[in-house]
Amino acid sequence: MTDTQEVDIRALDARALKAARSYVDRVDAAALDRPTPCGAWTLGRLLAHMTGQNHGFAAAARGGGRELAEWADRPLGADPAGAFAASAAEVAAAFAEEGVPERGFWLPEIRDGGPFPARQAIGFHFLDYLVHGWDVAVSIGLRPAFDADLVAAALPIAALVPAGPARDQPGAAFGPVLGAAAGDDGADPFDRVLRLLGRDPNWAPPRAG
Repeated sequence: MTDTQEVDIRALDARALKAARSYVDRVDAAALDRPTPCGAWTLGRLLAHMTGQNHGFAAAARGGGRELAEWADRPLGADPAGAFAASAAEVAAAFAEEGVPERGFWLPEIRDGGPFPARQAIGFHFLDYLVHGWDVAVSIGLRPAFDADLVAAALPIAALVPAGPARDQPGAAFGPVLGAAAGDDGADPFDRVLRLLGRDPNWAPPRAG
């Protein structure tokens, strides 16, 4: 298993963000009403969430992010891929700034009692964009394959995401933990990541008609 203490979490995050963007780039405004694996969220709602979270993490990396409004979903306008790309560039630039690994990140959606260490906070972002990249891909009929080292780094982070009543709330980004399906030995590490975050690895959009 990859030890995320021995790798640059910012480099892993940049690769996860690039992968997510490669799928978002294939979304156009006509697809925004499509269903996603994120509960009742449409693809438009998911992209608005991902775009807003990028702005929030960028603010947190620069010492802000304490107000929930800084993390709010962002309107996508007529160019959803462009809106997401701009937010991705902003958060990548913020994470790359000198001194970021020594900073504390305020993440008020997780807790309001104090900042998280930078490595842990960026790890949350890394996991979010790997999984939400998968969400986007399967919503438009694709089956993504992520590099093994990204998946290995994501698995221990996913295992630490609290499982509790918050995951049952409307609008939760991650659903309750899912068990393996009958006949599935759980050999695929990314399937394990998905199930830990309430995703069915075999999810597919419903057929039209």
